[in-house]
Amino acid sequence: MRIGIVGLPNAGKSSLFNALTRAGATAANYPFTTVEPNVAVVEVPDERLERVAETIGAAPIVNETIAFHDIAGLVRGASRGEGLGNQFLANIRETDAIVHVVRAHGDEGVPHPEGEVDPARDVETIETELLLADLEQAERRHERVVRQAKSGEPALVAEETWLRELIAALGQGRPARAVPPPEAAPHALRALSPLTAKPVLYVANVDEEGAAGGPAVVAERAEAAGAGALAVSARLEAELSELEADEAASMRAELGAAESGLARLVRAAFELLDLISFFTAGEAKEARAHATERGTTAWGAAGKIHSDIQRGFVRAEVVAWDELIAAGGYAGARERAALRLEGRDYEMRDGDVITIRFTP
Repeated sequence: MRIGIVGLPNAGKSSLFNALTRAGATAANYPFTTVEPNVAVVEVPDERLERVAETIGAAPIVNETIAFHDIAGLVRGASRGEGLGNQFLANIRETDAIVHVVRAHGDEGVPHPEGEVDPARDVETIETELLLADLEQAERRHERVVRQAKSGEPALVAEETWLRELIAALGQGRPARAVPPPEAAPHALRALSPLTAKPVLYVANVDEEGAAGGPAVVAERAEAAGAGALAVSARLEAELSELEADEAASMRAELGAAESGLARLVRAAFELLDLISFFTAGEAKEARAHATERGTTAWGAAGKIHSDIQRGFVRAEVVAWDELIAAGGYAGARERAALRLEGRDYEMRDGDVITIRFTP
């Protein structure tokens, strides 16, 4: 799961990324690990998993992770190569979703590339560059597909039609997500990988006093795009990430912040990908969270655990996490008939605790 952090220069992307990175050096509740200078792998905390582990005596706890990619600031004209825009746009294309950081603080000590702070204009600037990049990419792809579609191959004909519709939409300022690819050409979206088809989370980078809210224009833009939105003070989070866990918690209490802005960001980014979590846990064994696409079957879930388990799949023992806790463990869940036997076609639900029976 790869999330690209984008925005204008000095929007607060690097401060936010550095907060994600530095938190791994402390004994914080939400550990982070840096694997490359521009990638931070972040654990997704899940209280449900912790309670399951406590109930059945499982250890250690292994949370799911998200990789945040710090992408250098985009500038006006990036789609034409300004500011090494082509390279940065290519980096975004490799991610699964976008966190769009929008400056919403007026610190005069931090220069703004446009001269003044204007969240609405800044959002428009970034989204216009992504649209223009997609338009250019779609036009190039269309030139190739037009020739190939003359063969009469149904998938190519369908892709050519879709590309024409997509080009028209992008030219009108509508994102690629507004033009779903045809069922007859399931490869079309993957072949193009449009930037404006990716899920988006808007993060308003506010000052310390405004960490609980953000400018209405950002929330309104997010709602219109069907995207998520939250407000975070990147500077505050960067400062708090350098403190010991108890010191950071004490300062958050003084500020009236119920939880870390980073924790809210990580949870929102996870939800952005429209995934569900299922758990595996055993007595004196690890308790692990597994992220998977909504609609995954028990057989597909087995593959998330291990390919050998999937190949030898026999059946799945499934129980909802809260029913397992209420029953006091697996034995109690069996007595209550809360633990069910399911076949390979069972559709996994968020929070399921699963044990796969398989033949080696």
